[in-house]
Amino acid sequence: MSLTDRCDLACIYCRPDKQDGYLEDRLEIEAWKTMATGLVRAGVRRVRLTGGEPLLHPAVVEVIAFLRTLGVEDLALTTNATRLERYAKPLREAGLQRINVSLDTLDAERFARLTRGGKLATVLRGIEAARAVGFDEIKLNAVVVKDENDAELEAIVRWCWERGIVPRFLEVMLIAEGAKLRDRVVRASEMRARLAHLLESGDAQAEADRGPAKYLFARHEPERGLGRKVGFITGTSDTYCKGCDRLRVAADGTLRPCLATNDGLPAARIARRGDVDGIAEAVADAWTKKPDGDAWKGCTEPDAARVSMRGIGG
Repeated sequence: MSLTDRCDLACIYCRPDKQDGYLEDRLEIEAWKTMATGLVRAGVRRVRLTGGEPLLHPAVVEVIAFLRTLGVEDLALTTNATRLERYAKPLREAGLQRINVSLDTLDAERFARLTRGGKLATVLRGIEAARAVGFDEIKLNAVVVKDENDAELEAIVRWCWERGIVPRFLEVMLIAEGAKLRDRVVRASEMRARLAHLLESGDAQAEADRGPAKYLFARHEPERGLGRKVGFITGTSDTYCKGCDRLRVAADGTLRPCLATNDGLPAARIARRGDVDGIAEAVADAWTKKPDGDAWKGCTEPDAARVSMRGIGG
């Protein structure tokens, strides 16, 4: 659920520099509650809140608390952590279970460049605040860009492991601004090779019902005994369409069955009139529109450039 398409950073693979282009029609809190109720009625049991930056939404804590009343089994949030220091405690108290932090570098200067002005210290304080209030399942998502942060892989892994955080490395996805970085993609196979001295050999394995990431555990004890591992998300070299079990709700209420297309089922009107059954039916309908096979193969470069990661919660 993409609560908002607004973000306070402008990462080079996501958002054009000095360009807003925000949605003019975003769902109100009551419409979000109807949407959430309809999703659960349709059979959804796991929900992730994204953005944009979800902590920019004034009702994010209220939405989380409401989702808990619906009996959602797994409730997670992806954030850039710029506001996490302020929100960590209320998020925990509202019932949020897991946090993913988007952080591509541990170098302050590089962070400012990649995010076009962000302050790394603010993000690090947010992560520490989340740990302090009891979030024991934190993952760090780092998009790896050639000749930018690809030399930091080991440093990021060790920093995360020291704090009980699971690092995950993502290939640049060739959509939106990422489509301009085609020659700067670092494939997961290369990432694994660079980390081979830290990780077990063999094929990376997915976690049941936990999304597209595949993991390798630490090669040596005691790291392996502590559950230390590294995840890889191959959005470019080896797409995960076949096992995709996701449906995305954009900030304007559009149900999107696939990231690779601009197709979606508008559901804002249904949500605004409080029609829970209507949302459940729309969810079932959207699910039937998931493309068969690898949708990315049919995604042309112009199509990819028009997709907004910020708007769809990618």
